[in-house]
Amino acid sequence: MLNYFETKIEFLKGVGPQKAALLKKELNIHTFEDLLAHYPFRHEDRTRFYKIGEVNDTLPYVQIKGVIKSIETVGEGRRQRLVATLQDETGWLDLVWFQGIRWVKPKLKVGVSYIVFGKPARFGKNYNISHPEFEVLTLANEAKGGLEPVYSTTETLKNKFLDSRGIAKLQRVLLPQAFDKIPETLPNYILERYKFIPRNVAIANVHFPKDTKILAQAVSRLKFEELFYVQLKMLNLKQHHHAKFKGQVFAHIPTVTEFYNNHLPFDLTNAQKRVIREIYKDMKTGHQMNRLLQGDVGSGKTIVAFICMLMVLDNEAQACMMAPTEILADQHYQGLKEYADKLGIRIAKLTGSTRKKERAVIHEGLLNGEIKIIVGTHALIEDTVDFQNLGLCVIDEQHRFGVAQRAKLWNKRSEAYPHILVMTATPIPRTLAMTLYGDLDVSVIDELPKGRKPIQTVHYFDSNRLRVWGFIKSQVKLGRQVYIVYPLIEESEKMDYKNLMDGYESVCRAFPDYQISIVHGKMKAKDKDFEMQRFIKKETQIMVATTVIEVGVNVPNASVMIIENAEKFGLAQLHQLRGRVGRGADQSYCLLMTSFKLSKEGKIRIDTMVRTNNGFELADVDLKLRGPGDLSGTQQSGVLDLKFADLGKDGKIIQEARNLAKRILEADATLDKPENQILKNRLRKLEKTQTNWSRIS
Repeated sequence: MLNYFETKIEFLKGVGPQKAALLKKELNIHTFEDLLAHYPFRHEDRTRFYKIGEVNDTLPYVQIKGVIKSIETVGEGRRQRLVATLQDETGWLDLVWFQGIRWVKPKLKVGVSYIVFGKPARFGKNYNISHPEFEVLTLANEAKGGLEPVYSTTETLKNKFLDSRGIAKLQRVLLPQAFDKIPETLPNYILERYKFIPRNVAIANVHFPKDTKILAQAVSRLKFEELFYVQLKMLNLKQHHHAKFKGQVFAHIPTVTEFYNNHLPFDLTNAQKRVIREIYKDMKTGHQMNRLLQGDVGSGKTIVAFICMLMVLDNEAQACMMAPTEILADQHYQGLKEYADKLGIRIAKLTGSTRKKERAVIHEGLLNGEIKIIVGTHALIEDTVDFQNLGLCVIDEQHRFGVAQRAKLWNKRSEAYPHILVMTATPIPRTLAMTLYGDLDVSVIDELPKGRKPIQTVHYFDSNRLRVWGFIKSQVKLGRQVYIVYPLIEESEKMDYKNLMDGYESVCRAFPDYQISIVHGKMKAKDKDFEMQRFIKKETQIMVATTVIEVGVNVPNASVMIIENAEKFGLAQLHQLRGRVGRGADQSYCLLMTSFKLSKEGKIRIDTMVRTNNGFELADVDLKLRGPGDLSGTQQSGVLDLKFADLGKDGKIIQEARNLAKRILEADATLDKPENQILKNRLRKLEKTQTNWSRIS
């Protein structure tokens, strides 16, 4: 039966080789199964006909009956458009086409009644609908109505009559013959517990629902199934991982005690202590550790990582730390070297710009075990780099590294698989952490070091610019330094550059007595570093920059962050930028500058930034506003390929799905019980097709 769904799409009536080639190329639809899984992204309510007099531009889509009164072609060349006037007893509106005029025009006839469907827009005092769907009015289609599915398609497919309606036509051919062959994927005890409809009924009604009630039941069933299998797969992987991958045991830790007692320059927060205990517990078990460490900018993840490295060093093993950029690798190296020197531990740095001669020395030191800690960039995963015994890999800002790159660290010489500690300053909402990193143990540093004052965030409109300039002067008089950041809007690099240069010039005019740095993405790396170093050494008071400073150097004396056009940034990015200040003991400030024109979402983002410094709360709001695809600029929704679930809104369902998966695996770890065979088979199938759920090696 399953082989039926692997039938190539060209064998479906109405497809054929040409359309099949396009469906494969444009929508990745190769088989019957792929087509069935190409679900509509919304449904249009065709049960109601609007009168033209009722139409306004706040309505999403409208269906109208009317007579075509006139047809004309307006304009010339590329500006040409086709305009037809539709009339009923309450008024008239224009139907407009900018493309496909040659194809549309012959199908329209003056004096004939049509059913028209589309999105109304206002043009002056009148309304129009551009590129509407239309068909000649008949008794049959007037009575049809119902919820019509809308499928994603492409311009190329539309040109071959495979628009949304064309795809719906293919689904109507496939569904009746496939219906009885659609396999159930959830055991009876789950269906009964949650009162779910059968899978074939759910799939049929997601495509062509009889009403909104059955559509809701279908989506609810398929959404739960989707999230349940993500969790089952994650937890199964974690269980399998624990059983299969042995880790080195690092129980003996005298150097950690010595460091605590004699060299630690400040008290750790309770959150840092808790996380160190969690990691030490992992290190002693004999299982390979896979842990995600989350903590806001400045929460002290690096010192936690160093203490974990000491646990490894005390047991005749080595540690490495990998960062996404040379600037960050250098910052970590300088920070760790200070502590390593106090303990007489040899530490080295390896990046793309390390000279050949130095590399040879480092390679030898790693192989003979003299270098205990190595900090670096991607250079660490090159085949020429190996260790005497690698015990721990710390990976910073993990979303910058691919799975294949991390897997290479596993192949370094080690008595057992090295423990992995992944660190991120991007707060990940709980629902996303459970879903994306469900196979990892998660530790959270949720408090800032003592003495740190929360950053005060204030919102100003551009009209308050003089007040802001006055505030900058007062801060510089106190000996502080200031960042002024301009957005990088990808549509136009020239525009960004102009924004930045205009901004730089106006800052220079406003502060003629101050030294001002400028940093942007088009500068050469050495020029960028030169400007950064001037700022760090306090040779300049103000740094004008684009977002290149988002992940980067630590300047404790910088106490003011001004973000221009703040409405153009996402919450995660605003929070990262704000984290560049507040590194010292002085009160720090973040000023968000915007125009008066703020979208609803823009207003929510700005208000949330002013209200809270809590990165996790911000991440939750960000997820609700933007969806997982944009979170911290990584295409994370692509990793999951969720068709029904929304991680921003479905937190309760994710939790319920995870609890159920946990209970099932606790009672039947290998899914061998007869009632769980259905789960075992489904997991096998998913493992073949979806290899990318698990984000860690």
